Amino acid sequence: MTNAAPDYPVPAGVDPTKVSIARVYDAFLNGKDNFEVDRQVLKMVRGKVPEAQDMATENRTFLIRAVRFLASQTGISQFLDCGSGLPTSENVHQVAQRINPEARVVYIDNDPVVLAHGRALLEENDRTHFAAADIFKPQEILENDVVNKHIDLSEPLIFLQVGTFQLYDGPRDEPAKIMQEYIKALPSGSYVAFSHFFDPENEHTETARKMEEQFLASPMGRGTFRTRAECEEFLEGLDLIEPGLVLCADWWPDGPQLKPLNSVQNCFICAVGRKP
Repeated sequence: MTNAAPDYPVPAGVDPTKVSIARVYDAFLNGKDNFEVDRQVLKMVRGKVPEAQDMATENRTFLIRAVRFLASQTGISQFLDCGSGLPTSENVHQVAQRINPEARVVYIDNDPVVLAHGRALLEENDRTHFAAADIFKPQEILENDVVNKHIDLSEPLIFLQVGTFQLYDGPRDEPAKIMQEYIKALPSGSYVAFSHFFDPENEHTETARKMEEQFLASPMGRGTFRTRAECEEFLEGLDLIEPGLVLCADWWPDGPQLKPLNSVQNCFICAVGRKP
């Protein structure tokens, strides 16, 4: 594996020889803010599943559609995006503020590369902010000074956990408990957008297992695919918006599906729900 430093200056605090989840996602999206060690993860997964990059595309397009829907339909103007990752097209604040210029967005991440690359790009205006914190520690987020300065936690908000919990490095049942802690803390009337790597328990399970094996064997060392029943545990306490918990490709697509979904597209699931 090549761990050579990139040709351009490396931001302070960023180690180009150590994999970054944010940079791996950037590589999957054909971005430019990634190093060889990150691209090696992409190469490993694509070596077993050539269409693997479609996972990132499905997740990103769901996020954009969900934010567009929530900004236009709910009347809620505050968004809390957990695990924002590196800036890419389009960012949550760009989608939300195009519909509602008064929308306030706070991004949460603790990846050093996101802090280095992302802060200046994300803070484009006085309604877009960034907080460095661990998204898997709900109390840390709920007590964060930046969050509390710009998000009124006593009023309904849009809470985004999109493509995050599959990257939790710990007990398999812990992420659903973390999500439930967040949901219990959200004010009534809040909305949650959620997505996750998916084991469909059908003919596409082999694809899910191949990708999971490659993620776990790669320098990233994480990437858990969960079943429908496991994903439903994350959403307890929410009234799901139609069509419910479905493949990312099937959550209010921008048009009809003219070609069949490939196996990878059958391995990412999502939902949007409202807290009563």
